[in-house]
Amino acid sequence: MIRAHLFVEGRVQGVFFRYETKEKAIEKRVKGWVRNLGDGRVEVLFEGEKDRVEELIEWCHRGPFGAKVRKVDVSVEEIKEQTYPDFSIRYWGR
Repeated sequence: MIRAHLFVEGRVQGVFFRYETKEKAIEKRVKGWVRNLGDGRVEVLFEGEKDRVEELIEWCHRGPFGAKVRKVDVSVEEIKEQTYPDFSIRYWGR
């Protein structure tokens, strides 16, 4: 099991990045969250089986149709168990 924390830069807001990330994570049975940041980036936290999380990280380098991903900063750590019960979209102030 791993946890990956990502910061995705480029044209990643207003292109359904959060929604598509959530759909992909649910499909892969990965837990965590995604949110827009005030500076135009998207922040993502994935927790799950290593191969599934790695597939989602790879997808984040492309993003959904209409996205233009310029840069993805990723930090990964091993975990013993998942912290989050599901995958959610976080909104401002939450």
